[in-house]
Amino acid sequence: MPDKEKLRLDKYLWAIRLFKTRTVAAAACDAGKVKFDGTQAKASKHITIGDEYEVKTEAKRWRIKVTGLLHNRVAYSDAIKYYLDITPEEEIQRLQYQAASFHTGKRRSKIGRPTKKERRELDDFLEED
Repeated sequence: MPDKEKLRLDKYLWAIRLFKTRTVAAAACDAGKVKFDGTQAKASKHITIGDEYEVKTEAKRWRIKVTGLLHNRVAYSDAIKYYLDITPEEEIQRLQYQAASFHTGKRRSKIGRPTKKERRELDDFLEED
């Protein structure tokens, strides 16, 4: 049986739900999107409590501190107990700004088609140009 105190970085990132699969977590490590002390971290690196990592996912740039070793994937509410999100405030504000300024012009999904009244109002609005 493997030593319980050893845990691979890719398995940990998958278990705390930063990546959807272990393969994606390992690929992120290989691509240099996971850094430890400013240098690229390998997927096979053994993590220890207190380590700090910079992780770049599609959603945001994380800065996490390991607070516990998690060997299996668990629910999000449990997973967040095993790391501390120490992402800088300016990164969080940058993400909020991007989300606020991003608008495609499409209707939000799952709200259905416009009613007849909404359609008439929309047609009237577009004709006023």
